[in-house]
Amino acid sequence: MTLGSQIAWDDTVLPFQLDRADIRGRVARLDDTLDRVLEQHDYPPAIEALVAEMALLTALIGQTIKLRWKLSLQVRGDGPARLIATDYFGPSEDGAPARIRAYASFDPEKRLTGRPFDLIGKGYFAILIDQGAGMAPYQGITPLDGGSLAACAETYFAQSEQLPTRFALTHGRAKRPGGPEHWRAGGVMIQHMPEVGEHVAQGGGSGAGGLLRAADIVDGDGAEDWSRVNMLLDTVEAMELVGPDVQPTDLLVRLFHEEAPRVFDAQPVAFGCSCSPAKVRQSLSIYSAKDIATMTTDEGIVTADCQFCGAHYEFDPATLGFEATREAPEGERPEDRPATGRGGWTATGRGGRA
Repeated sequence: MTLGSQIAWDDTVLPFQLDRADIRGRVARLDDTLDRVLEQHDYPPAIEALVAEMALLTALIGQTIKLRWKLSLQVRGDGPARLIATDYFGPSEDGAPARIRAYASFDPEKRLTGRPFDLIGKGYFAILIDQGAGMAPYQGITPLDGGSLAACAETYFAQSEQLPTRFALTHGRAKRPGGPEHWRAGGVMIQHMPEVGEHVAQGGGSGAGGLLRAADIVDGDGAEDWSRVNMLLDTVEAMELVGPDVQPTDLLVRLFHEEAPRVFDAQPVAFGCSCSPAKVRQSLSIYSAKDIATMTTDEGIVTADCQFCGAHYEFDPATLGFEATREAPEGERPEDRPATGRGGWTATGRGGRA
């Protein structure tokens, strides 16, 4: 692969369809995007691995959904890795990149060694879809099942959407001769077309606690196609997934040439955050003047830090909350910029976090 073709495929998601098997899919490559996501925080290696896997899942899943605004993935557990959260913002216009952001909350006092997934403990995997103002948000939740975040996502699609789904993912730090070390991640997602989901296993699924898995919701010709394509995907190698020497189109031909692969326009992705002073003010609008006082520092300001991108904001406490006595500066008022979706910021003061 030439340098030019490598750059062309960096930070992209390529949709494809296997016409002979009635299966659709995505190939994703994250490079600078993943570097930008992870450089926002000094995570331990095990937490970095969880965030990298979650960001890659977000890129693959987000591109399958016709979004006006945002898709979010969340994993919450009772272990040292308490929360992994990601957002995928749909392109604002044709040709624009989708934007991805992510962060993790963990207990730094605990030993963060061993298999990263085991650090989550018991909990749940959630997908949230926000189509913007005037649209009801959607949320689906399933218990954690399997030994990876990818396995949890597969269970979610089987259990909540009745869509047989499979992921093959890899990520890590790489270094080209003469170049700096940086993050690379790559993956393939395959999904049987929706009509296969009409068959649902009787008496519960084969997953933990009776959760459905892909094999539980396919039968007949669909099951044969699904099994065959999965065996082909099993042959993929890690270096083929992350590149940079194998283009995604070449990878599809290598894996699925007998399944008549057909590709569509690739979607560029980039790191991006939607935080703003107006959104922080909107989040604080539910607090009284007494509450705002507990967030005020000894210097007489309220500060907030975005957990996704590290942006730092400072506010006059008299302009905050539903008992504000002063107008917020123009451009920072909540009505200037709609604040939709989950906040990702922390305010600190004499009273601690808000």
